Amino acid sequence: MQLTAPATRRTGVRDADGMAVASFILGLLGLLVLNIFLGPVAIVLAAVALWRGTARRGRAYLGLALGVADLLVLVAFMQADSTVSWSF
Repeated sequence: MQLTAPATRRTGVRDADGMAVASFILGLLGLLVLNIFLGPVAIVLAAVALWRGTARRGRAYLGLALGVADLLVLVAFMQADSTVSWSF
């Protein structure tokens, strides 16, 4: 007995759209806090969303760019402070 309907192509696209939006939000949030964790998560979510063929390609690319920016900001602050972490 099957309790759920089988996944359709539309379900996969909606999941990919959600991943694109999540990567954008996490990348944006990562510029402020926890960029060492949120940056790579945003990059992975954006890559998976693009691979699955999201309709929100712009948001996926922004999430990818923001994820990379998170890591670049972390490296810049680490170089300025000469530490592994950074603070204001």
